[in-house]
Amino acid sequence: MGHVFTGEGFTPRNTRYCVNSLSLDFQAAVKREAIETAIFASGCFWGTEFYFQKAQGVLSTTVGYTGGKLKDPDYQAVSSGTTGHVEAVKVTFDPEVISYEELTKLFFETHDPTQKNGQGPDIGAQYLSKIFYFDKQQKKIAENLIGRLRNKGLDVATQLLPAAKFWEAEAYHQDYYQNNGETPYCHFYHKLFDE
Repeated sequence: MGHVFTGEGFTPRNTRYCVNSLSLDFQAAVKREAIETAIFASGCFWGTEFYFQKAQGVLSTTVGYTGGKLKDPDYQAVSSGTTGHVEAVKVTFDPEVISYEELTKLFFETHDPTQKNGQGPDIGAQYLSKIFYFDKQQKKIAENLIGRLRNKGLDVATQLLPAAKFWEAEAYHQDYYQNNGETPYCHFYHKLFDE
């Protein structure tokens, strides 16, 4: 990416950096007040995160656990299916680039919202399809999309709940597919909404 030069006496710290500008990716700054958050659960959080990370306007994703009664849960406890938590993804996004409605459509289009006992081969309460809304607007948008899917004849099992405490999952779960060069085994894209 560049070079470090020391001992030349050109700078107060006696160190100069030469950076290859082609290696930099400049992005417009996002105003802090414009940033919004959403939480979605659709089975294994690795696959859910995979698709949200690819969406333009998503600033960050964090996988974790939410909706349960145990404080500071870990993967082993949540995997037992007895804590009430689901594997979920917290999505931070710029609503000027991608709307909450577009994110929620992506959520529905990357898993089977009609499966009642988990997602794909992942069976259990910790893998249920859920949307955790932060305000009335998010709830209204999610309700509208669920209604549209039901009008198409889909028996939507996705639950809609107010956002609860979100516990960040262990480091090895974060950016899982990105770090391991794999692709999801129980998440897939299929278009559900006509524009």
